[in-house]
Amino acid sequence: MDYKKLLADIVILQDVESEEIEPLITVPKDSAMGDYCLPCFKFAKAMKKSPVVIAQEIVSRIGAYNFLEKAEAVAGYVNFTLNKKMVASKVVEKILSEGEEYGKSEVGAGKTVCIDFSSVNIAKPFHMGHLLNTVIGGALCRIYRALGYKVVGINHLGDWGTQFGKLIVAYKMWGDKKDIDARGVRGLLDIYVRFHEEAEKNPALEDEARAWFKKIEDGNKEALELFGYFKEVTMKEVEKIYKRLNVTFDSYAGESFYNDKMQPVLDELEQKGLLELSDGAKIVRFEGDKMPPCLLVRSDGATLYATRDLAAAVYRKNTYDFYKCLYVVAYQQNLHFKQIFEVLRLMGKPWAEDMVHVAHGMVSLEDGALSTRTGRVVFLEDVLNTAVAKAREIITQKNPDLEDKEQTAEQVGVGAAVFAMLFNGRIKDVVFDYDKVLNFDGETGPYVQYTYARCCSLLEKCACEGDDFDEEGIANDEAYALVKALEKYPESVVTAGEKYEPSIVTRQIVDIAQAFNKFYFEHNIKSAAPAVRNARLALVGATRQVLESGLALLGISAPKKM
Repeated sequence: MDYKKLLADIVILQDVESEEIEPLITVPKDSAMGDYCLPCFKFAKAMKKSPVVIAQEIVSRIGAYNFLEKAEAVAGYVNFTLNKKMVASKVVEKILSEGEEYGKSEVGAGKTVCIDFSSVNIAKPFHMGHLLNTVIGGALCRIYRALGYKVVGINHLGDWGTQFGKLIVAYKMWGDKKDIDARGVRGLLDIYVRFHEEAEKNPALEDEARAWFKKIEDGNKEALELFGYFKEVTMKEVEKIYKRLNVTFDSYAGESFYNDKMQPVLDELEQKGLLELSDGAKIVRFEGDKMPPCLLVRSDGATLYATRDLAAAVYRKNTYDFYKCLYVVAYQQNLHFKQIFEVLRLMGKPWAEDMVHVAHGMVSLEDGALSTRTGRVVFLEDVLNTAVAKAREIITQKNPDLEDKEQTAEQVGVGAAVFAMLFNGRIKDVVFDYDKVLNFDGETGPYVQYTYARCCSLLEKCACEGDDFDEEGIANDEAYALVKALEKYPESVVTAGEKYEPSIVTRQIVDIAQAFNKFYFEHNIKSAAPAVRNARLALVGATRQVLESGLALLGISAPKKM
């Protein structure tokens, strides 16, 4: 039920329509002040009365309504307290009847959102630094689908550049196909690191690498076969990681895909007088020098990331006709995307306003940053495996006889890593700590999963008796706090989409888990009178459903037993 609208309709103010009142009604920070409140200060000037008097007059005119327990005038506010029994039964009934559809909507029906995320580099390891980007993008894809949008998840592969010339030289000099087939990207990384070590002593290797990349550009058979082999080895490995993270893509069109699509964009820039020569390079300048020029073609004729990103933006608009195009990329690229979006605006593309850089922080282990070139890499696979191994140890201690222990350890370990990335606002840097993320008592993935498993266990052990349903069983303070947290879940999904912020959903399901556990410890379910037990079990079922849905939006599995 839309209680804000219901409350606005019962407020009687001279010359003020309910449509003006509804947006002013908010939820008080202190639940002791009621469920909703209406500040009356905005009406004081027009009515020539103090907010205190206006609030008192509003309360005096409010009649009796079955959804309203009381309305009180307090210091210029009208505080509304709803009928707990009615609200609780309505919310629980709605969740149980809608099931997994609860929290979903059609606000985005008929609109397409493109989400560019993860974007791994071919022949480079999927390392710890990719985790935050990948899970934020994956969560946003699921959130937008839940809101009714058509979503196009795009992995803009890093599959172009002189590094592939370097890798070909390294492979021809030191590569062993049998070793690379067995070890995958780790084998490629070893020879890539060796190339840089050797090139410091023998700079001629850099010239050789550029020559091999030119062969790739020119379509040389041997160069393309090796390039394809490196790509195959990489994709085979990263697909395993994506499967563990519950992440999928609709497009793997990477940098190389846009090679034949850049020239039309450069031609259009030239025709519109936006492209300028500067020391042999081609750039776009911005009005008032509000930021550095955007370099699109170097003096040697080479194109850059920016050139391909412009071509990609035009292609995506023409292909998908997006409502929004999101780029989930670390905040270090803020300037790059400001430049890209401004170039498109200068080109007269009205849809440039629909492109959004969803910036995020960096992630590292406690011992610092990462570097592919020096080989100082923390492989994401190793991080996930370590988290799973630690989860297995904890589960063995807590529940040694648990069936499907390996599957549960995988769900808990990987889920803990994902949850830790999505708990804080995305712009914050994250230092990953295994002990913290696997804590079963904190604001963590295992805590929410364990709460879900507790709900499953309760519903398995306690059966309903008859059809009687006593709302009094779920109208106490603890149950009502849980009901309000469950009721807020759909709003959290909408807000997460509006703000490109999955942590809003993450924190909401933590609130639900905490409210449930408080309710669980304060109120007996199993030995309560049948009608009360039925009501409380219905609330348990509603909690189980919302926790499962919330975890699924984040890409996290919900084990029934832990």
